[in-house]
Amino acid sequence: MLTARNLVKSFDGMRIVENISLHVGEGEIVGLLGPNGAGKSTTFKMLTGIMAPDSGQIFLNGIDATSMPFHHRARHGLAYLPQGSFLPRSLSVADALGMVLETRMAGRSERQRHIASLLADFELTDVCHNRIGTLSGGQRRRCEIAVCVACAPVIALFDEPFAGVDPRNIGTVAALLRDLADRGMSVLITDHSAVDLLRLVDRAYVVEAGSVLAQGTPEDLVDNPDVQQAYLGGRVVL
Repeated sequence: MLTARNLVKSFDGMRIVENISLHVGEGEIVGLLGPNGAGKSTTFKMLTGIMAPDSGQIFLNGIDATSMPFHHRARHGLAYLPQGSFLPRSLSVADALGMVLETRMAGRSERQRHIASLLADFELTDVCHNRIGTLSGGQRRRCEIAVCVACAPVIALFDEPFAGVDPRNIGTVAALLRDLADRGMSVLITDHSAVDLLRLVDRAYVVEAGSVLAQGTPEDLVDNPDVQQAYLGGRVVL
């Protein structure tokens, strides 16, 4: 689905990303973890097409997408949820979904059916007419994820999907992401909440100082002394 090979990026002569390679297969949830300044955000920006790598290659569904801008990658099935809020606060939940679907579904009745299905899937039916600015953190993030995946992307990149979500509701958001993967969508995700992320993903890459320090299953990573020292601060229980 998504493959990166030997990505390199420097700013002002400083190497931020050093030969990062990763792969996300069909229906997988893969994590990209690491401390602040490790190069995660820069890697995400290169994968989405927001930023070009200095060298390396990016493949999307087998197509070389290295030089593609984001909107071209979107046409090939890539969706991106940025870290911060990106929807106008004055829009209603239903209008936000309708806006993104308008260019993809010509028939009004088809759009309305799909909107109703998304509202139900993301537990937003009761607040569908509420303005986004009035939603709780968890409701807003669910709305943003629904907008992100409304057009059924092949792979979705989620940058800190738990940001602004009450800890009591993180499990709800995680369950929604797992459901998307169970339906065949590939997911690459990064978040500061290491334990919550490791409980969700199938595999993960841990990045340190711009390079991949370790990769493997959550169980492999929590048992890895290098990961414990560089990122987890000790052994954690999943």
